[in-house]
Amino acid sequence: MSTNPGSATNLVTSLAKKSHNEPDERRTPEKTQVDVVHVGDYTIGRFTFEPGWRWSECIKPVVKTESCQNNHVGYVVSGSLTVRLESGEEATVTAGDSYTIPPGHDAWVNGDEKFVGLEFVSAAIYAKAD
Repeated sequence: MSTNPGSATNLVTSLAKKSHNEPDERRTPEKTQVDVVHVGDYTIGRFTFEPGWRWSECIKPVVKTESCQNNHVGYVVSGSLTVRLESGEEATVTAGDSYTIPPGHDAWVNGDEKFVGLEFVSAAIYAKAD
């Protein structure tokens, strides 16, 4: 199976659009808003985390895992988020950054500006109770 974005396995067959301002689904754990839209065969999320948001305090009680077990691929629209892997490796993503984050991490918003990111891999399941 090819992973080339232009390959037949990732072929887009119709024109579609949806607004995150009128999402198909909205999840609202503490200090969190996840707006999910389904566009064709794809699910895209807009993640908004308020100042003071931390995965281990706001999402852990919902998903009941010790660390975030989702894969993330996304783009930061605004704000700043620091991610720490269980290995201790740490990185901060800010507006204009694209990112990948493997499972096994905690994360938190930096400063007084809310974090807004677009998620392309984990949106279908992020912050969803079992």
